[in-house]
Amino acid sequence: MKRILTSRTLIIVLGVWLALTTGGLAAFALTAAPPNTRAVLLMGTGLVVLWVGVCGLAMRLFREPARRAVQSIRLDWRLKFVLLATFLALVEEAITTTMTNLAPLLGVPLGAAYITASANYLDVVCLHSVVVFVPMFIAWAVLLRYVDFSPGAVLLLFGLTGTLGEAIYGGSQALAEIGMWVLVYGLMVYLPAYTLPPGRGAGRPRVWHYLLAVLLPILFAIPVALIVSALHPVNIHFPPITPGS
Repeated sequence: MKRILTSRTLIIVLGVWLALTTGGLAAFALTAAPPNTRAVLLMGTGLVVLWVGVCGLAMRLFREPARRAVQSIRLDWRLKFVLLATFLALVEEAITTTMTNLAPLLGVPLGAAYITASANYLDVVCLHSVVVFVPMFIAWAVLLRYVDFSPGAVLLLFGLTGTLGEAIYGGSQALAEIGMWVLVYGLMVYLPAYTLPPGRGAGRPRVWHYLLAVLLPILFAIPVALIVSALHPVNIHFPPITPGS
C-alpha cells in the first residue's frame, strides 16, 4: 500500500506541476511570444491536453474494463503488454504529428514550428520514435516477468527513462520539463501494466531493480536506434526553429 500511495503522490505532484507550467507557457504564447515560439508552445499545450489530459483520464476511468478485455485475449501476457504499449505510443505520436501539421492554423508555415521530426506520420513512427520504443517495451515485458512493479511505478520509471532519453537527445533543458516527459512517456505503459495477470511469479522489487528499470530499456533500444540511424540518418526534416518576427 505504501508503494502504491508513494507512486500515486508523485504522479499527482508531477501532474499539478505540468498543469501549472503548461498554463503559464500557454499564457505566454498567447500574449508575448514571437510567432514560431508561440506555435511550438501551443503545439506542446495541445499534446498535454489531448494525450495527458484526455487520454490519461480515459485510461484512468476505463482501466477496469480494459483489464478485463485484455486478460480475455488468449495471448501471452508479455506479447499483449508490448502490443498495447505500442498501440498507445502510436496514438501519442498521432497527436504530436497532428500538432506539427497544424502549424498553418497557428499562424506559421509548415516546418517553421514543429514538435516532431517530420510532418509525415509513417516517417515519424517508423524511422524516428515508435520503432525505438518497441524494444523498450520488450525490456519492460522482461522486467515484469521477474519484478512486480505497480502500474504507478511503471509509469514513473518509464517516464524517467523517457526524460533521460530526451535529455540525451535534446539537451539538459529536458530535465526542467520532467513533469511533461514523465507523463507523456509513462502513459504509454501505465494501462498495459495495469492489465497484467496476477500470479505470474514476479517478486517484490528491490532498490537496484528501480535503477535497472530506468536503464535497461535504453540498452534494449540502442541497437535498433543505431540501425535506424544508419538507414535513415536524417534527425529532423525541418530547418532549425527561429523565434520569428
